[in-house]
Order: sequence, then structure tokens, then C-alpha cells
Amino acid sequence: MVVPRDSAVGEQGPDGGKKAAKVTKVSARKAAVTAGVKTESHTALVRRARRINRELAEIYPYAHPELDFENPFQLVVATVLSAQTTDLRVNQTTPALFAKYPTPEDLAAADPEQVEEILRPTGFFRAKTKSVIGLSKALVADFGGEVPGRLEDLVKLPGVGRKTAFVVLGNAFGRPGITVDTHFQRLVRRWKWTKATEPDKIEAAVGALFPKSDWTMLSHHVIFHGRRICHARKPACGACPIAPLCPAYGEGETDPEKAKKLLKYEKGGYPGQRLNPPQAYLDAGGKAAPPLGSA
Repeated sequence: MVVPRDSAVGEQGPDGGKKAAKVTKVSARKAAVTAGVKTESHTALVRRARRINRELAEIYPYAHPELDFENPFQLVVATVLSAQTTDLRVNQTTPALFAKYPTPEDLAAADPEQVEEILRPTGFFRAKTKSVIGLSKALVADFGGEVPGRLEDLVKLPGVGRKTAFVVLGNAFGRPGITVDTHFQRLVRRWKWTKATEPDKIEAAVGALFPKSDWTMLSHHVIFHGRRICHARKPACGACPIAPLCPAYGEGETDPEKAKKLLKYEKGGYPGQRLNPPQAYLDAGGKAAPPLGSA
């Protein structure tokens, strides 16, 4: 008898049959979704993408930027600092920075060594110090100490690229933008929304699937899902509410109980990234992150 590879023959012990059946079921489910994706029209892709976003909106009704900020200046600085580190570490570091340098004028005139000492916990602190002082000087010299609300102006600031610019535009000015960070890139490729690998091409491809008014919240939904459930190394497939729509289902842990242990932040009962999260997040069971140096 020829046995299909997915049947997992070779499992030992009393649960061998159950394990084989589980592997077969997972493989069949993934194959069915993948087959549908391979033959879907552009219209079908748009429908599937928008359905995923609607599902994510129900899962994360409290989705928000995970950097603490009170104004556009704080947001642009925090976003620049978030490169190569976690939002949590940035949130733990910026209170001291903004207490000492609350305005672009203050940070533009700062002693670099003192700024470096504050930013040390974020990593790459010398380069980041140069960027935030440089962008502060540019804000003072070119924009009257105000953060501009246009993409073409923001990307002229030291350390500010399109990703950072769209974070600021979407969350400080209410102007739609897609934030293509590592989580966003990973998930949209897993979902077969695009085959592109370059951020600007991903931005264009995904943007074409949604109305512009959806772009900012879409970014939050996708990034939240990437941080909490659809992880890079071991996605929690068995705990994923959008598994039936995902052609990558089965790349991670499919056992519901094991997958549940992989959940992060509020989904796993742990603190989030913000020291001062929105009330909606707290109401949903999320917990504020601890300040720097706390036990």
C-alpha cells in the first residue's frame, strides 16, 4: 500500500493514530486554502484581504500605536528610536528624554553626550542621538519648531523614512498611511496579499487592496496580530482566529493548548508595550508595561 507522506506513518505509541490524523487534517486544510489562493482572481483577493482585516478589527478593537507619545514631536522621536529595539524599551526610555528636552528647541541644543547616556538602553545610542538631535535642528531651522504634516517634508528629516513618516501622519495627524514594518511584511506575504519583498512595493500592493481610509487601522491590526499570535519563528496557528483564511496555516503550532502558551501581551495575560496605554486596551484586559528599572 502506498501511504501519503502527510499521513505521518512512523508515529509510535498509543497516540500515533491521533497524531497521524491531526497532521493529515492540518495538511489538508492548508492545501485547500492554498489551492484557493492560487486560483483566486484579483477581486477574490480583495475580498479575502478585506475579510481578514474585518476579522482582525474584531479581535483587536483596541489596536493602537504601541509607542507612548503626547504630541507629534514625541511620536517622531520615539519612532526613530524604535529601530533595532522594542517599543517597550523606547517607552521606558523616552520619559527621561522628554522630561529633560520637551521641545525640538531643547533637544536641538542638547549636549550629545548627555542624550547618549539617556538613550543607551535603546541600543545604537550614538547613531540615534545624532538622528534625534539632527531632526530637532531641522525642525527648528526649516519648520519653525513644528513637526510637518506632509510626507515629502517628513522624509527630509534625519532618521525619518517612509515607515516613520506614515506612523506620524496616521497617528499624530490622522492622515492615512501604511506602516510596513517587519511584522507587516511577514504577515502580508504569509497571507499571499503580495509577493513583493521591498517595503515600498509592499506598501503599493497592499494599499491597492483597501480604501485609503482603512490604511492606518489596517497597519495597527496587522502589526498587533504579528506581535501577539502570528510570530516570526513559531506562529500560534492553533490559537489563531483567522486560521481558516490563512494559506500559511500549519507553519506554526496547531495544537490549541500548545498554541495558547505562545500568545503574547494581553492575549497571553502579560503586560503590553506602553506605560500609558489607551483606556480601551486596559478595558480589554491589557496591562500597562512597567517603567525602566522596575522589578
